[in-house]
Amino acid sequence: MLTVGDTLPEFNLTGVSGKTPDSFAPVTDKSYEGKWKILFFWPKDFTFVCPTEIVGYGELNGEFEDRDAVLLGCSTDTDFVHAAWRTHHEDLGDSPFVWLADEKKELSAALGVLAKDAGVALRATFIVDPDNIIRHVQVNDLNVGRNPQEALRILDALQTDELCPCNWNQGDATL
Repeated sequence: MLTVGDTLPEFNLTGVSGKTPDSFAPVTDKSYEGKWKILFFWPKDFTFVCPTEIVGYGELNGEFEDRDAVLLGCSTDTDFVHAAWRTHHEDLGDSPFVWLADEKKELSAALGVLAKDAGVALRATFIVDPDNIIRHVQVNDLNVGRNPQEALRILDALQTDELCPCNWNQGDATL
């Protein structure tokens, strides 16, 4: 698995920002140059834990944008499955960030986050700096959802470029 200090691998995937094929567009590792990226994977569309995470990240989208960061969701489903899920799940239709379709499993394999037995992406989160260097990695079991607020807290800490103690939050003193 790639880890802190590694470079985000090159990728070229279809991003889905809505419910129809006209909302499909290519997204590459260079699409958001100069921005922080929060790249988070979920195992499958049309599941139970995944929408709770997608909604949770979506609710904080403005907070991430305020920090010059872009959210990128990703699963190994296709672009059409992403669009269908947005259409058929009332909480996901207006998701404010792009969902990447890693249907060939190239990005998830390159990052090392494919569940060996299930063949789907683990619940992995990567915080990537503007130079495409991975600065944080978190990987959860398939059954355990993440806390998007924690990803925001870690982004805040990384952006201070200072030493941040345990339980540090934005506005707290650094070391």
